[in-house]
Amino acid sequence: MATQETNKQLARDYFDAFLRRDEAWWQAHIDPGFRRHDPGLPFEVRGPDGVKQLAEALHPGIPDMELPIEDVIAEGEKVLVRLRVKGTHGGELMGLAATGRPIDIGVLDLFEFRQGKLVEHWALLDNLGLLKQLGVSEI
Repeated sequence: MATQETNKQLARDYFDAFLRRDEAWWQAHIDPGFRRHDPGLPFEVRGPDGVKQLAEALHPGIPDMELPIEDVIAEGEKVLVRLRVKGTHGGELMGLAATGRPIDIGVLDLFEFRQGKLVEHWALLDNLGLLKQLGVSEI
C-alpha cells in the first residue's frame, strides 16, 4: 500500500504531467477505470485517454497555463490539492473565443489512489470567477 506522502507526490506529479501533456505518465499512473467528476465539463473524463481529451480541450485556450499548488493534504488513500489555474485566454476555451484576458481562478481537486494509481478525481473550479474574468458574466 502506498503511503500518504507517496500519494501526495503522485498528485503533484499529475499536475506536472498535465502541463507537459505526458501521455506516458498518464498511462503509467492513471487507472484504466479512472473517472473525473467535474460538473463544469461537457464531456466525461475516463481513464488516461479522458485526461488526454481534457488536456486537448484546455491547453489551446490557455496556452501559457500555470498550475501553482497552494496546499496538499492527505488522508488514507485520498489527497486534496488546493491550487490555481493561471494564464492567458489565448485560444478557444470550451466554446469561448480567445479574449486575451488573464485567468487566475481557484481550484480544489480531490484525488483517490489505489495501489499507486489514480482511480478517481473530484474537481471544483471557480467557473463563475472564470466567466467574470473573461467578461462573459457580470454576476
